[in-house]
Amino acid sequence: MTQLVWFRNDLRTADNAALTAACKQGSPVRACFVLTPGQWKEHVWSPARIRFVVDHANALARDLAKLGIPMDFLHADRFDDSVDALLAHCRERQVDHLHFNEEYGINERRRDKVIHARFVEAGVRVNKYRDQTAAPVGTILTQQGEPYSVFTPFSRRWRQWMDDTMPTLFPVPDPVGRELPAAQLATSVFRYDEAPEPLVAIGEDAAHHRLEAFINERAVHYKKERDFPAIDGTSQLSPYLANGVLSGRQCWLAGQQALSGGGENEGLFTWVTEIAWRDFYINILFHFPRISMHRAFKAETEKLAWNTPGDHFEAWKEGRTGVPIVDAAMRQLNQTGWMHNRLRMITAMFLTKNLFIDWRLGEAYFMSKLVDGFLASNNGGWQWSASTGTDAAPYFRVFNPATQSERFDPNGDFIRHFVPELAKLDKKRIHQPWVGGVIPHGYPRPIVDLKESRKAAIAKFQDLRDQD
Repeated sequence: MTQLVWFRNDLRTADNAALTAACKQGSPVRACFVLTPGQWKEHVWSPARIRFVVDHANALARDLAKLGIPMDFLHADRFDDSVDALLAHCRERQVDHLHFNEEYGINERRRDKVIHARFVEAGVRVNKYRDQTAAPVGTILTQQGEPYSVFTPFSRRWRQWMDDTMPTLFPVPDPVGRELPAAQLATSVFRYDEAPEPLVAIGEDAAHHRLEAFINERAVHYKKERDFPAIDGTSQLSPYLANGVLSGRQCWLAGQQALSGGGENEGLFTWVTEIAWRDFYINILFHFPRISMHRAFKAETEKLAWNTPGDHFEAWKEGRTGVPIVDAAMRQLNQTGWMHNRLRMITAMFLTKNLFIDWRLGEAYFMSKLVDGFLASNNGGWQWSASTGTDAAPYFRVFNPATQSERFDPNGDFIRHFVPELAKLDKKRIHQPWVGGVIPHGYPRPIVDLKESRKAAIAKFQDLRDQD
């Protein structure tokens, strides 16, 4: 019997349920990765993410080759095409068992439903595993057996379940054969012209080194420093998590072991909460598939009449809104393929509340640039900011970007780095250069009045409430 492991959003050998199960069945074991560039384009994958995934697929192939597991790269334009490509491959390689870890976007679930039906019909046994979250998807439910739609009670139940269950990690499987030469994708066939330099090092070992370094060196300060973009206070593990080079369980266990060691734990506790947030948004995607179909979680907010995007949307994308912290954040995104999480909230709320532009446009733009673009988290964050989603910010809670800037970039260091036009301003004027003096040449005035636009947005949400 030949076992085939289909790698998707789980580009790792350690703590991989599908790989572990296949290797336990005995050799021969094979692996494959299906490239679907047309689907990636439809899902607005960024050049940075495509580069990251291809590089890690190659790294995974090398790691598997050491275990005696050959990796085959299959080419199919879209998910629909991948079904036939995968089935033909199974026939060619005489595969009896297909193993894969579940994904929860609506297109992925529809693809896997077809896969299951077609493969069973063809005599191939399909084995799927819930491996994307720290606690298996669908496990954390209310006492009534319903999914949570508010994070705080979810996180309490999640922590209780994790503490009671103490999930363990799957080790890297023992070799199933002699070391093999590794197939490698020719990266020249992919357009990397627009991809920035890689944010983090490539490879599963590099991911573990970064996790360990963060836990040992910076996690203790995480709660105090995570909101300050000029400080290296976050883990920057998100690219690895978004593409499955690290698992949520691995991060949880690393945090848990550090917490059990005693000493200062407030920063670690806060960081572990971020893993709970990731599980929460994946569970929302699983239980409420409409959110992966460009739908608001709060159905009534579909009635909001968003402004026509036009020039304001272009200014936001390019980092020339005249609001320094927003512009610095957008330029960071465009130049690096990553944005600090506090800034993701600030820029999203500015687009959806001050400019009153549809959150779906911002969600798609982020996906088109982010190396860590991940549907569940990106959608969850955007709908939170737009007050259209689960556990969303109240519609009347609108960040003032200038106040946020003064609080989280007090000396203007982050702004100066990404908006050099303002570099000579003092730390007071840099947050609102239109106040108390001449705006430096080349930098625009604000494209919208912050106070008046906030009032207008709140009024539109109130009108919506009055209609119900």
